[in-house]
Amino acid sequence: MPTWHYSLKLRDESKVAKGVSFDIPVSIKYMREIAATLKGMRVSEAEKFLEDVIKLKQPVPFRRYYGKVSHKRGLADKFAWPIGRYPVKGAKYTLKLLRSVKANAENKGLNVEKLVIVHIAAHRGPTLKRYMPRAFGRATPKYRRTSHLEIVVREVD
Repeated sequence: MPTWHYSLKLRDESKVAKGVSFDIPVSIKYMREIAATLKGMRVSEAEKFLEDVIKLKQPVPFRRYYGKVSHKRGLADKFAWPIGRYPVKGAKYTLKLLRSVKANAENKGLNVEKLVIVHIAAHRGPTLKRYMPRAFGRATPKYRRTSHLEIVVREVD
């Protein structure tokens, strides 16, 4: 089993809580856009935002992977970017990890109301490769992409 480390090095971890989730069955493209949107938000704001994404009320702005993606109402007002989607599956896994990090912070004795996401990163996980048999002896590859997500929150004054 390979070893894994956080991509953020911290000197003082007394006011910090961390969490990581491996092998999330969501494409890295969706997880990257969710992570970029959540960075710098308060944990309570991020939870509300992800719940709205799951309910299809608030889209996630797609800034890098936005080819042939339509504009969504209300995005240009809030994020100054009109293009977005509703990655519900990725939002569910991110919300689950965010609540886990919040519980880690509470267990550590940090004030939950003052937590801010200082680091969130999505990394490419293993790709599961399978082949679907087709006519005339051919086969079509079928890839299932996974990703890893890490979140670090800090208590701010």
